Amino acid sequence: MDEPGPWSTQGSSVRLKLRRQPRWKLALSWCVEVGCSLLGGRRFYRSRNLLPGRFLIRHECIEVDDLPKGLEGFRIAHLSDLHAGRFIREGDLSAVVEAINQEGVDLHVLTGDYITHDVADAFQLTEDLGRLRSRHGGYAVLGNHDYRGRQEGRIVERFGEVGVHFLRNGAVRIERGDGTLALTGVEDLEEGKVIDIDGARAQLEEGDVEVLLCHNPRGGKLLARRGCAAVLSGHTHGGQIVLPGLRRLVGSSAPRHPGERVQCGPTTLIVNRGLGVVAVPFRYKAPAEVVIVTLSRGGA
Repeated sequence: MDEPGPWSTQGSSVRLKLRRQPRWKLALSWCVEVGCSLLGGRRFYRSRNLLPGRFLIRHECIEVDDLPKGLEGFRIAHLSDLHAGRFIREGDLSAVVEAINQEGVDLHVLTGDYITHDVADAFQLTEDLGRLRSRHGGYAVLGNHDYRGRQEGRIVERFGEVGVHFLRNGAVRIERGDGTLALTGVEDLEEGKVIDIDGARAQLEEGDVEVLLCHNPRGGKLLARRGCAAVLSGHTHGGQIVLPGLRRLVGSSAPRHPGERVQCGPTTLIVNRGLGVVAVPFRYKAPAEVVIVTLSRGGA
């Protein structure tokens, strides 16, 4: 049971237990991060992961039974875990933005963790994010890192100024032809003060095709239901550095990567491995990526 107070869940109980690293691990991580930064970590990471041809454009097709013809081929660009800070700053996502714009998508969405430490670092992303183009605009949810100092409202406000609108336990209905896509977003399942999935879904209407944004992929099974075609998540970085035994060394508090695509009953969970990193400017067997999700009519 959740304890009473400001941390509450309205409707469905989907809150996850908070994870906290020991202070010595946080201090060690900070020292490693600073050291890598002083040695040119930002330039190294950008050259290896963010220049043209260095990041992955992953295509995922979601088949939906009885998908309205108007939504056939509806395409969503999904970004996650940008982690602005020592390794990603202003201008570093320019090639990513250009690649997305060339895709000509209907919608672009972001699933949280715009910072690693300082809320002001998120403002380094606004110029790049403001250049993203899609037919129905940009929407986002917050990740666990974004609540640092409980100043997430500053991120919401500044991103809104460049056309990225947050769904904080909310939804927006996008009509196209004879179909309606309902884009739903919830607060982070660990750090959000109020998680109100029922309130968000109250805005939906019968026949809507729902796509839900939730930073933590553990919400996939909890939020899956008939009518929800997909849950789009991030959080895990795909493991970031995938080596045997590394997770045991890092500890159980590191988020477990469930896979890039997981079927949760009638709902498909898509986990984005992200564009940014934490602690070190390295990825191994977990490429930086953008996911292009396409809705398609199923055979059933």
